[in-house]
Amino acid sequence: MSETRLTATVTGQVQAVGFRYWVRRQAERLGVTGTAVNEPDGSVTVIAEGDPDATARLLEALRSGRTPGHVSHVDAEYSQARGDYSRFREG
Repeated sequence: MSETRLTATVTGQVQAVGFRYWVRRQAERLGVTGTAVNEPDGSVTVIAEGDPDATARLLEALRSGRTPGHVSHVDAEYSQARGDYSRFREG
């Protein structure tokens, strides 16, 4: 099974609340690589590559309501993984 790439834009109160750290911990637990980056507009962009089930579980976690801060919306899309990352990091 080929790996997928999840690109998610998370809006709400997701900066300065430990959100990126939480995303990294979830990604490491699921075995996906990628990054979580604060954007100038207050959102966080999450890019995760790995097993399709693992990236879907990460998206589910982002939308779960159990994140630090407050997520108001998650806009997500999937594509073919590019292999850009060797681990998950906070950008």
